[in-house]
Order: sequence, then C-alpha cells, then structure tokens
Amino acid sequence: MMQQILRDMYVEPELLAELNEEQKQILFYKIRQEQVRRWTERESRGKDWETCPAPLRQDAGEKKGVQWLHGSDGEVWVWVMGEAPGDKTYEEIIIQIIEEKAWRQAQLEAQELWRKKEAEIKQKFRDAVAKEKARLVAGKWKEEAEDRKTAKREEERIKEELKKREEEERQKGEEEVRRVEEKRARELYISLEQERKRSEQDNNEWEEQLRRSKAADEEMTRKARWARDEYKRQSLRAIEQGRVSSLSGHFQQQPHIGRRHSEVIDPTEKPSPCSEGRPRPGLQPAAPPLYRRRQSRRHSTMATQPMMDSPAWLRSPRPNSRESVILWFCEDQKPKRAGYERNSDTIAPWFHGMISREESEKLLVNEAEGSFLVRVSERIWGYTLSYRTSSGFKHFLIDASGDYYSFLGVDQNRHATLTDLINFHKEEVITSSGKELLRVARTRVSSAGDYGGLFS
Repeated sequence: MMQQILRDMYVEPELLAELNEEQKQILFYKIRQEQVRRWTERESRGKDWETCPAPLRQDAGEKKGVQWLHGSDGEVWVWVMGEAPGDKTYEEIIIQIIEEKAWRQAQLEAQELWRKKEAEIKQKFRDAVAKEKARLVAGKWKEEAEDRKTAKREEERIKEELKKREEEERQKGEEEVRRVEEKRARELYISLEQERKRSEQDNNEWEEQLRRSKAADEEMTRKARWARDEYKRQSLRAIEQGRVSSLSGHFQQQPHIGRRHSEVIDPTEKPSPCSEGRPRPGLQPAAPPLYRRRQSRRHSTMATQPMMDSPAWLRSPRPNSRESVILWFCEDQKPKRAGYERNSDTIAPWFHGMISREESEKLLVNEAEGSFLVRVSERIWGYTLSYRTSSGFKHFLIDASGDYYSFLGVDQNRHATLTDLINFHKEEVITSSGKELLRVARTRVSSAGDYGGLFS
C-alpha cells in the first residue's frame, strides 16, 4: 500500500480520513522524501548532460544562459541600496520618490485644469466682444449723423476694458489653479505615504509569517529526525528479537500456514467453512480480479503443474465490497494465522473480526488508557488497531497487502505475523509523540460468533 502511494503521489480522501494527524504528517513527510529523491535524480541527469562535449550540446540545441558581472574579488558583484558610500538611506529615497510622484501627478492635474479654465475665459470674453459689437452696430453705428471716429475710440476703449478684465480673470484662474495644485500634491503625498506604511505593515506581517513558517519547518525537521532515530532504534530492537520479516516469501516457509494452493486437493474432502455456500465474487474471469493466487513450486507435484501455469489473479488496490474482504481473509490471512495467538488455534482476545469504527469506540469507551483491539479494515487490505487514549480514541491502519504486517504511515517495521506486531508494541511505542503502548486487550463480550462472517 505504501509503495503504491509513493508511486502515484496520491492518497485517497477516504483512506486519509482514517489516519490521525501524526500519521498524516509522517505519510506526507515520506511523500516529500520521494519527491526530493526524484528531483535529485532528475538534477543528476541534467548535470550529466551539461558535462557532455560542447558539439553534442550544440547539436541538441543549447539554451541561452545568463552571465553575472563579477567584482575585483572574483565573486558576483552585488550592490545593496543604501550601503555604498554617498547613497541615501532607504527612507530618504522612498520619501523623495513619493514627493516627486505626488508633484508630477499634481502638475498634470493642474495643467488639465488650467487648459479648461483658459478655454472658458477665452470663450467668455469672445462672446462679450461679439455682443458689444452687435450692440454698437445696432445702435450708434446705424446713425450716420454720429462721428465714426468717436465710435472707433469707444470700441477701442471697450476692447481695452474687456482685455483688462480678461487679464484679471486670468490671474484669478492661475491663482486658483495653483492653490488646487498645491492642495492636490499634499493629498497625493499623504495617500502615497499611507500606502507605503500599509505596504511596510504587510511586509512585516509577511516576514512574521515567514519566521513562523521557518520555525515550524525546523520543528517538523527536528521531530522527523527524532522519529527516524526512534524508528532505527525500534528496527534494531525488532531485528534482535527476530520478529521482523525481511523475506518476501516468509509465509511460504512457515510450517503452520496450512495447505498451499499448489498442493493436490482431495475431491472427497469437505470445503473450508469460510467458503462453503458463499459465492466467490471477483474470481470469475468476467468480473474485476480481486487477488493473486499464491503458488509454490517447491512442494508442487506433476499433477498440479498445469494449475501453476494458469493465469494469475490480481487483487484490486482496495476492497470493493464486504464479501471481497471476507474472501481475502479466508484465502490469504487464515493460512498466515492472522488473528490467532502464537503457535495456537485459539483466536487472540484482541481480535474482534469485522466491526465498524463506531462499534470499536463503544467497546473501548469505558476502558482504561492503553486498551486496544484489532478489527478487519474495509478500507485497505489489512486491519485497524483501535486504541484508547486519555482523551479519546486513535485508529492505526495496519497494511497486510504484502507478505508482512506494518502500520501505514507510522511505523515501517515489517513484522512477520500480526501477533508479532501486537507483541512488539506492547514494549515499544507506536508513535514517538503519543507514546502509545498496547497495555490491555479489550476482549470480546461473548466468545461465540463468527467475527463478522470470517469464521462462519
């Protein structure tokens, strides 16, 4: 299951919901490790291309590059604003830029305002001259008895008066525009200064968030380093105890796993109870395959050799029904003695078969801290260990899709049997932060029953 997650770089939401916060963090950490490994591998391939001869790179179409300017010391030349001799401070430069920007904007607005004002003044006095001329023409100039020189002087006097009034009006307009320009410059300066302060505040908040993020990354790195050290210690302890499965064919070498699929089947023998009278969904060629039939050539006979050459059945990545889980347990897990006590035909007291998450929490709600039980998962090919904490419950997924048992996203020690995993964590914690030790097994209320259809 873990190999599939790392290969696809994807965790299904339903499976992710089954993990607690620490399991999620460790799972994401392993995904990040795989991303870094792929990136390093890709970078190494890029460096190999860069070291190849120049003609080959030219043939492949060498891309354009960037060359940095170097200083007298041979290093890349860098100029830091405000630190060189004669440089203004950052605050002085910012204030000067804001003042210039505000003044330019005010000048542009003042020029536009004056253009409109001047056009209004010209139009106003042009209309006045035309009106006065029309009055003179309609009045005095129609009288031929009047002296035309007097009319001419009168016209010039009126023009001078109007010109003087126009000049006065122009001066008033210029003064008004100047006041508006100064006022607008002050307003723009205040606005830009407020915007700069807001930007500085945003930068300070961003730097604080960056500092917190770096601190969180360092704390996560510290925890991950400590978790790796703890994992190595637990792995060494498990190897010393001889409870870690390091061989993919481990269960094929166990003397108590029951009949192998490749042995001759006696037609007079009664079928297994877990498969008697039950349909075998997913094992027909037309339906989606559910599991891979396990074969062993060591103990096979000539009579069973053609059976080994038949097409293998593939198991789907996840269970698609309750019947497929029951069939998987009967076909794959019962021969491995999953759920049984070590070297015994007695079902372990902590094994509760196929019960739901809610049922497991009801069984553990009145139990002491450290109580636990194991149930068959319907999310993955494996189990769920439900654990009672001081404040609630934790549920850890146990991956059993291979020839070993290990927690998904927490402890990557590979145990040979499910009982070995349980016994190991009676002495070693499951997670370094939670310090979960399996102290007391929550036994079944009644010994009777088929454990959810697994032993019926």
